Amino acid sequence: MMQWEKLISARRWGVANSDTQDQDKARSQFQRDYDRLIFSSPFRRLQNKTQVFPLPGSVFVHNRLTHSLEVASVGRSMGTIFYQNLKKHDAELDQRLPLISEVGNIVAAACLAHDMGNPAFGHSGEAAMSRYFTDGDGARYKAELTDEQWHDVINFEGNANAFRILTYPFTGKGNGAFALTYTTLASIVKYPCAAIAGHVKGNIHQKKYGFFQSEQASFEDIANELGLIKTQENPLIYKRHPLVYLVEAADDICYSIIDLEDAHRLKILSYDKIKELLLPICNSTRLEPWLESEFEDEDAKVGLLRAKAINNLITACSIIFMDNQEAILSGNFNHGLTDVLEEPFLTPWKTIQKISYEKIYNYQSVVQIEVAGYKVMGGLLEEFIPALINNSSKYDKKLVELIPKQFISRNTDTYSKIQSVLDFISGMTDLYAVELYRNIKGISFPAIH
Repeated sequence: MMQWEKLISARRWGVANSDTQDQDKARSQFQRDYDRLIFSSPFRRLQNKTQVFPLPGSVFVHNRLTHSLEVASVGRSMGTIFYQNLKKHDAELDQRLPLISEVGNIVAAACLAHDMGNPAFGHSGEAAMSRYFTDGDGARYKAELTDEQWHDVINFEGNANAFRILTYPFTGKGNGAFALTYTTLASIVKYPCAAIAGHVKGNIHQKKYGFFQSEQASFEDIANELGLIKTQENPLIYKRHPLVYLVEAADDICYSIIDLEDAHRLKILSYDKIKELLLPICNSTRLEPWLESEFEDEDAKVGLLRAKAINNLITACSIIFMDNQEAILSGNFNHGLTDVLEEPFLTPWKTIQKISYEKIYNYQSVVQIEVAGYKVMGGLLEEFIPALINNSSKYDKKLVELIPKQFISRNTDTYSKIQSVLDFISGMTDLYAVELYRNIKGISFPAIH
């Protein structure tokens, strides 16, 4: 069974003896993680990455950055509630586990980083990058990769890419990378297994995968330090860090509830429909009469419904996390927290998921940007990957010059060169990817600055 004494560590990635450093008087080590993330370039670029609806537009909708900030807020609340509940049952808690009070800050930092590896154009960006290797010209490189490496590229995974961004020493960026704490890094990895062991239906630890082959040793180092449960050596599989459940629940709550708010702003769903969906989760007989008597603005009404619904879901998921501590610490809890909500929340939660899929995620503009993502991301890969691997013709060399030096690996094998291009392209914002695609395809010409 995993132990909180080991699971929460202030040791920093790439920094020797970091867990013995004096604490910053103003900030804990885990608050420093949060601050490092929020001031970083990869985090800032999330403001121009699609969450669900196309960007930009005249009506505000959430992007990856605003989504991540909201997830961090929800995650901090759940982590703090967990700590407070533990303390109620253990008067000596802070003496035994001096870092346990930091759970809220740890979860908030992990939530902030959870989407940093996602490419442009939402989840279609991931699918487009994978498709280049399964159905496009990238299939030719299969013979040059190991089976484990091949599974990395045919199932490009934003979560694994986030772990790479936070731990890999990109050229010229310093060997410590972000130097986050081990616990924050482990709390980001939702599926702690290699790609070749992932995509196991019904297994929450292997639903997808959490690290590329290039970062497997890094994750294993972190997992061993924190005492995560290893279930298999080859291919490598671990049980997830317990705080991953809170990060995952915060993400689930935010996108499920807040996508409804965006859908209302864009007139995809009416106020009456939003009220029908959220009132049961708000679970209050007094709320509806107050809404209708005190508020005229529909956006304000939706905002209040959203806030009350999120608050109730935070409380419900925190209780589930607390009540299932033994199963979670033993690695035997095989559900997301929102999957085991009880009534009166479970039925409306499932209804929201069904309506979101039917009315929001299949809305015309959402589908259009997904299709555009396939075209743009696939088009960039088909230009840059052969150019970097071959780098023989004058055209190849010109394309390679467009790749920033930080992404060019010092390794010369095919896998490393493919990763260099994936690092470059996955970091692009929607608008930059479109602009670069149009320029290198000759559809438009770059402006001279």
